[in-house]
Amino acid sequence: MQIQNLRVYERRGLLAPQRSEGGTRLYSRADIETLHRIRDLLAEGLNLAGIARVLELEAELARLRARLAQAT
Repeated sequence: MQIQNLRVYERRGLLAPQRSEGGTRLYSRADIETLHRIRDLLAEGLNLAGIARVLELEAELARLRARLAQAT
């Protein structure tokens, strides 16, 4: 991925990597997985607004599944 794209994803709230003391972005395993998901959704033709919504819904689904698992 190009650096410009990473910056756009961060500005749009799709990604929030940690920063080193010098300001360098530090990508976690979860960040890398999110980048792969963004890449796949772009390949399917979604725009960044659509990708943001998909990621929100997937996160909500994961939270609900975790809550359901705790209830059982």
